[in-house]
Amino acid sequence: MKFGWRLFGGIALFYAIVTVVYALWAKEVVGIVALILSTCLAILIGFYFWFTDRRVGATLPEDNLEGEIADRAGEQGFFSPHSWWPFVVSLFATLTGLGLILGWWFTLIGATALMISIMGWSLQYERR
Repeated sequence: MKFGWRLFGGIALFYAIVTVVYALWAKEVVGIVALILSTCLAILIGFYFWFTDRRVGATLPEDNLEGEIADRAGEQGFFSPHSWWPFVVSLFATLTGLGLILGWWFTLIGATALMISIMGWSLQYERR
């Protein structure tokens, strides 16, 4: 985690410098706001990594300069091999986005179906 928060701290510093230079040079509001939001996002992610690193307190394998690839071996998590839910969620997310272009009623239908499909994906292994 040390590498992560240092990386995002550096990115936030870079964005802050670019924001100041852009604000002095271009004087264009939308770009300045976008750069400020990018700086804030990098700070947010860097703070999360820093806070998590402080809370865990242990040295992770990726922080060890003399670490081996096998140090991170093991189970990484459970991934459903034959689930159609990610496709359904992405389909309805696309329809919701298209609804912003085509009409509010399309967004309403897409958002409702999106919430139902997210629930289906989250609860696909729950049984009564």
